[in-house]
Amino acid sequence: MLKGYGVNESAESSEKPEQGSSVGRAGAFGCGVDAQARYPGMKLIYLDMCCFNRPYDDQSQARIRLETEAKLLIQESIHAGRCKLAWSAVLDFECSKNPFPEHRQAIFQWRRLAACCVRSTPDIIATATQLEGHGLARFDALHVASALAAQVDIFVSTDDRLLKKCRKMIGRINAERPAEALAILENWYED
Repeated sequence: MLKGYGVNESAESSEKPEQGSSVGRAGAFGCGVDAQARYPGMKLIYLDMCCFNRPYDDQSQARIRLETEAKLLIQESIHAGRCKLAWSAVLDFECSKNPFPEHRQAIFQWRRLAACCVRSTPDIIATATQLEGHGLARFDALHVASALAAQVDIFVSTDDRLLKKCRKMIGRINAERPAEALAILENWYED
């Protein structure tokens, strides 16, 4: 049990990676290695759970529809191998608590495509605790700490407050909404 976080490592998905998949080989890897060295020419991205859940939100609002479409295009890029996905124990935990079995199953399928899976280690919990001290909510702090440990190129969320806090105080992470992340992944703009 991750003290104070209510996250039990055994709460991970029963959807385990296939034998020989990158997640299965990865274990707790990803920390301390530059993403560009691991995946030359590709971006490593982390989608938080609100991003994974965006397609299940009320699509009658234009912003939600646009974020859903951008998130789905990002997932297309992952599936096509144009970028890599980082997964975490906190994604496993939050997904396992999804009350809709079909949503839970659809989201867990992305774990199998992840290039790395970050476990909740004491270092990650310590980083999350520090981030909480800067105003991040408990699970948001765990997501950000996991993304930092994986050294992702882009942390993607639909949570405005989280993105604002990440941009203000962290500086070590490129936190973006789905549309901005898609623009970065597809090089829409010149530097």
